[in-house]
Amino acid sequence: MQMTLVKAGFHSDQAIYNYLAAKIICPLIYVAIFIFTKMVYNFQTEVIISILVLLVLGFFTPNLWVFLMTKTRQEKILKGLPDALDLMVVCVESGLGIDMTLKRVGDEMLPLCKDLSDEFTLTTLEVRAGMSREAAFKNMNTRIGLSEMNSLTAVLTQTSRFGTSLAKALRIHADSMRIKRRQLAEAVAAKSTVKMVFPLVLFIFPSIFVVLIGPGALKIIKYLLPVLGGGG
Repeated sequence: MQMTLVKAGFHSDQAIYNYLAAKIICPLIYVAIFIFTKMVYNFQTEVIISILVLLVLGFFTPNLWVFLMTKTRQEKILKGLPDALDLMVVCVESGLGIDMTLKRVGDEMLPLCKDLSDEFTLTTLEVRAGMSREAAFKNMNTRIGLSEMNSLTAVLTQTSRFGTSLAKALRIHADSMRIKRRQLAEAVAAKSTVKMVFPLVLFIFPSIFVVLIGPGALKIIKYLLPVLGGGG
């Protein structure tokens, strides 16, 4: 549960207690609002069932909120990762090591993506505190929960272990991430045609029908119906 909250961006020790308190308070609030609106009625069977449904809904509301916060945080990190890779390439080519590169990139990414900046800074602090670089990278992967970040840390670990060119590996990884992001954008664009069908049918087509058929229908009501009525 605490790791789930960490993925959503809540690192404090008090977060888990707030989360558990929310799981208790939310059902009580939902039920209290429902009872307040039903004070003039007797507690019939459907009222009791509604209270039970609201209790379950309130209990799972914090879970849904944490899930949405996690997805939002992961999307922000995923969007900021290509820029961070470009900065890492520049830092490595200027002669900085991996630890100083992470620190510098974390400082530079603070205005662009605070979540990614916090993760790089926390990883640097863990390494400074005596933790091995592989363990710090593993903790960062666990906190973020993105396959793209796992790939990045794997590249950093392999280059550090085997002594290969870090700048070249980062540049190749950055290019592959851009290609992947472009492919995702193309996939979303391809789905937009299908998604536009329902707004067209529900909102745009009725307006077009009113504009095209409306004047003719008014003339029929004004001239033809009285004639037909008189003839009858």
